[in-house]
Amino acid sequence: MSKDVTIYITDRNGVKHEVQAPTDMNMNVMELIRAYELAEEGTIGVCGGMAMCASCQCYILNDVISLERNPDEDAMLCEAYHVKDNSKLGCQIHLTEELQGLELEIAPEQ
Repeated sequence: MSKDVTIYITDRNGVKHEVQAPTDMNMNVMELIRAYELAEEGTIGVCGGMAMCASCQCYILNDVISLERNPDEDAMLCEAYHVKDNSKLGCQIHLTEELQGLELEIAPEQ
């Protein structure tokens, strides 16, 4: 049985939020950020989660998940601004029980 996990998200204003993420709804981090309204509307998930805009770029702050990127994610981040070694696209991070305790920061707006 799936359960909610706790994820810590620092918004673009530097405010840290503790949110509950459902692992049984096939959601990703970008959708979670939108659901909790942690970024100004229209500034995140512009492409709808297709790894085509980098508006959902996040910085992973702990070692809960791998920083390895899939080819689409890597290609998009090669063209984005504010990219760091710990950058990932939120739309490519699917909510699973393994994300318990994940800490991330939403990158500045593109």
